[in-house]
Amino acid sequence: MTTVDDNPINGLIDLVEASGDVMTRELARFRMRYKFAIDEVSTKIAILREEFEHTHDHSPIEHVRTRLKSPESLLAKARKIGCPLTLEALEQQIRDIAGIRVVCPFVSDVYWIMEMLGSQSDVDVVEVEDYIAEPKANGYRSLHLIIKVPVYLSDRAVDVPVELQIRTIAMDFWASVEHSIYYKYDGTVPSTLRDELGAAARTAADLDATMARLRSEVHGPVLH
Repeated sequence: MTTVDDNPINGLIDLVEASGDVMTRELARFRMRYKFAIDEVSTKIAILREEFEHTHDHSPIEHVRTRLKSPESLLAKARKIGCPLTLEALEQQIRDIAGIRVVCPFVSDVYWIMEMLGSQSDVDVVEVEDYIAEPKANGYRSLHLIIKVPVYLSDRAVDVPVELQIRTIAMDFWASVEHSIYYKYDGTVPSTLRDELGAAARTAADLDATMARLRSEVHGPVLH
């Protein structure tokens, strides 16, 4: 297993350049399995979405975004958490190399997607963090999952973790604005803005509840 020392080579990127084609292929192959896992889960989500749209009055998914960590992002995450800079350690300790964000119209859709994916025989739900039921202190709301899916390579099958973030449109809008504000202030946000963000998070939660109630009044109880 290839190891990255702090000196004289700094990180995965320098190691790739120093080691030439062999390390380049090794790192590319390592990341490729996560790309394939994204493809697998994206297909599952697309199937659920299309089937749902044929039998219900709305689509359960507004949009889907995928993200595969770059080598630079992998290195930064490894250093942040104190992970040894080997491919084996990266595989064991960093579970968000592959990421998918699913944005839904209603909170009920969020939990429906989790239940449908989790009930599939080849999906292993490793971890659930429900920030909808218990929002973070700053007001952040979303449902986070770590799931594992099998990826069939030419010489073996590997179970690959994928981070899923499932949230409503209102939650996604709030999170996007909050992220941009914290980025602008480099993490040191004035207290007045933090207070306003907290109030906006509560407004977003109220909006989710109101829209769900209105839909129920018009179309009846949600039957997923």
